[in-house]
Amino acid sequence: MKIAFVCTGNSARSQMAEALARHMAGSMGVELEVYSAGSRPEERINPYALKVMDEVGISLKGQRPKGLEDIPIKDMHLIITLCDSARNSCPVFPGQKSLHWDLPDPARFVGTEEERLEFFRRVREEIRKRVEDLLLGLKA
Repeated sequence: MKIAFVCTGNSARSQMAEALARHMAGSMGVELEVYSAGSRPEERINPYALKVMDEVGISLKGQRPKGLEDIPIKDMHLIITLCDSARNSCPVFPGQKSLHWDLPDPARFVGTEEERLEFFRRVREEIRKRVEDLLLGLKA
């Protein structure tokens, strides 16, 4: 099965979702091709996303933000949007299933460095839970 996670910048949420899904699918024995993209990709991966993923032993180093045109979007069996603006600008293709996970954009959170890291951790954990539920459903 081919899945794409789409958000606006492809610098935080969708990158974390792609990495978590790839990592968890392997350990759960779920056969999955995972992609991520942004409707308006940023220049680089958010440094807080890099840090909170490193904390759980999953590296985003070497990843780069990608646009929808950079992945085989028409070949996806499932497209999961992670924010309203991506859902509104994500192309719809006949015969493709899509889901929307309403998640706050951690890159827009304002606070101290520790508060920002904690917010990124909360978003990472919410994504992890949703990815786990998705994979359990695919495995059943």
